[in-house]
Amino acid sequence: MSTPMNKRPIGVFDSGLGGLTVLKALMARLPHEDTIYFGDSGRAPYGSKSADTVTKFSLQNARFLLEQQVKMIIIACNTASSRAYDAVSAMAGLPVIEVIGPGARTAALVTRNRRIGVIGTRGTVESQVYPAAIRRCLEGPAEIYQQACPLFVSLAEEGWWDLPVTSDIARIYLEPLLARGIDTLVLGCTHYPLLSNVITATAGPDVRLVNAGGPIASIVAQTLEQMGLKNDSHLPGQHVYYTSDSVEQFTLLGSAFLDEPVEQACRIDIERY
Repeated sequence: MSTPMNKRPIGVFDSGLGGLTVLKALMARLPHEDTIYFGDSGRAPYGSKSADTVTKFSLQNARFLLEQQVKMIIIACNTASSRAYDAVSAMAGLPVIEVIGPGARTAALVTRNRRIGVIGTRGTVESQVYPAAIRRCLEGPAEIYQQACPLFVSLAEEGWWDLPVTSDIARIYLEPLLARGIDTLVLGCTHYPLLSNVITATAGPDVRLVNAGGPIASIVAQTLEQMGLKNDSHLPGQHVYYTSDSVEQFTLLGSAFLDEPVEQACRIDIERY
């Protein structure tokens, strides 16, 4: 007998650890939902790869999650959301949530001077998806400035979240945006909230950081409710983790970020999919 749809887990994939920032918000918002997380650390970063490669990887990740009988897929990666959302959505046959729209809408709501900065991978910045999404949410003129921060993903994956070298790199990346007088900064990569302490210290108290984790969790909750897919169990959700690289590194850093042990983790050969 197959598992009823509402009892099935939510599938989440990312190029590595960054999607845990989305998963953490999901776990807080929907504590009774089971999840399956796949972090493709073995092929990270996605941001420097071509659109075709990112789409290929994303479809493989989605096929793996579909094999686990998930009821929804969250593309917890901005690069994959900008490059592969349509392909994954067309293939999956179930709800697929991307991470760009929620961040864009939040930025449009919180900006005061309509000068918004966006930091992301090269792929996300080159796609111009954030300026287009933000402008759709704002009426009237706005100034949107982007900055690619490719080293941030490697720093996050290494666990170098608060080191002096991270502060130095953040200052180099953010200075051009801060010089433009931005009051809002979109963290346009789900790895970047792992570096939020350093980014906040560099940007200063007058700049509002936008982390889409919370808004995404709200959209997921709304979608599950509307589609009758919400898990009605009163038991705590079970969370299973997969990676395409070192289980030890994933477990160590994942546990530190989530503030709870990552116990059910294993490595898979994602190229099989």
